[in-house]
Amino acid sequence: MLETYKRQKYCSDSSLQVSRELAKIFTRRRTIRQFSPEVPPMEVVMNAVDVARLAPSGANRQPWSFTIINCKETQSRIRELAEIEEKDFYHNRPNEQWLEDLKHLQTCDDKSFLEQVPYLIVIFHSHFEMVDGKKETHYYAKESAGIATGFLISALHLSGLSTLTYTPKRMNFLTEFLGGPTNERPFMILATGLPAVSCEVPVISKKSLDCVSQIYS
Repeated sequence: MLETYKRQKYCSDSSLQVSRELAKIFTRRRTIRQFSPEVPPMEVVMNAVDVARLAPSGANRQPWSFTIINCKETQSRIRELAEIEEKDFYHNRPNEQWLEDLKHLQTCDDKSFLEQVPYLIVIFHSHFEMVDGKKETHYYAKESAGIATGFLISALHLSGLSTLTYTPKRMNFLTEFLGGPTNERPFMILATGLPAVSCEVPVISKKSLDCVSQIYS
């Protein structure tokens, strides 16, 4: 079934203005690891998740779910489980080249931010679900979850919150600990809140627009 799309009003001048302003706004987005204890309203986070659920997905299967955690006890346990994986990654079975590539970001096996941050959003994706006893395939599940996560990060940033994308090498402990459906797989942990007053970030640069784009006309 189809319906008529209600297109938005378009004005080239205002569109240019908005696009330029957005480009400026997102140059100020940074991944942070030091969060303020101040707790933003839950509604801000939930509204951002509401934006994320509107993302496009393969065959419109919407193969994602979002678990929002604002419980220090739960966050502490997630930190414990995550640091077991990090110890393995950094010390027991290190990938030397990977660790070398991470040096400029000054990361380590200490994931204290998981406890300090006001909110953790665990994003799950699934390759199928059972509907009325029938297995429905979710197409491009990871790609779709990635698009939804991009929507989520953008919505949080535009709402004034900062984020940290965190992906332990092995994340199955999240499904087990949080008791999620067995068909779901963790895609990412997104920490979100406000930066600490003394928050510092690595000095980095991004590839220029010319380096990442080509125009055929």
